[in-house]
Amino acid sequence: MSTLTWDELFPLRSLRLRVADDLELRVPDDTDLLGLAAAAHEGIHDPSWTPFTQPWADGSPLERARSVVQWQWRQRGAAAPESWVVPFAVVRDGQVVGLQDLMARDFAVRREVGTGSWLGRRHQGRGTGYRARLAVLSLAFDHLGARTAVTEAWKDNAASNRVTEKVGYARDGEEVAVTRGQRREGWRYRLTVERWRALGHPRVEVEGLTAACRAQLGV
Repeated sequence: MSTLTWDELFPLRSLRLRVADDLELRVPDDTDLLGLAAAAHEGIHDPSWTPFTQPWADGSPLERARSVVQWQWRQRGAAAPESWVVPFAVVRDGQVVGLQDLMARDFAVRREVGTGSWLGRRHQGRGTGYRARLAVLSLAFDHLGARTAVTEAWKDNAASNRVTEKVGYARDGEEVAVTRGQRREGWRYRLTVERWRALGHPRVEVEGLTAACRAQLGV
């Protein structure tokens, strides 16, 4: 009788990104999911406004917490070379403070990634989101062979636009969407590997990017 391991079934589970001594990004296990749920339970944004196209954080604290856990369980089962989302729990000084996603479709051919993120409200404004974005972009450009990265932000989301532009993205057009039944305008952004390398971002330590992990991501 053969014996399988979790690393064979879900190789992404061992992936770690380290930014200096105080910040680590890791694919969340169930303990980290509880930390993410707790951060969401405490609150993510002012209830009068939402940074998300799908306002999943509008529910009660318990509904927000449960939504985070359910979404992460779905992502574990859906990762495949043709379409994947790699979720990273953002851990600062040993505490889970939010989430940073890296995602792609048909990455082996398109070589393009997208990003999405959120931090618990009381953990915002400390530069954590900026450094977490740098970490996943380093993984994409320096280790996976990405050619471009794209992202979006509402025009009235000053914090997100500021982080995006600080990282080095250039505006790549506008978009219109509907959230909470209202029209919202946003910016699209694009970052090329050439610009990424020219900017000379700090080094990020990557651990656990095995051959099996690469295969699951279509690399």
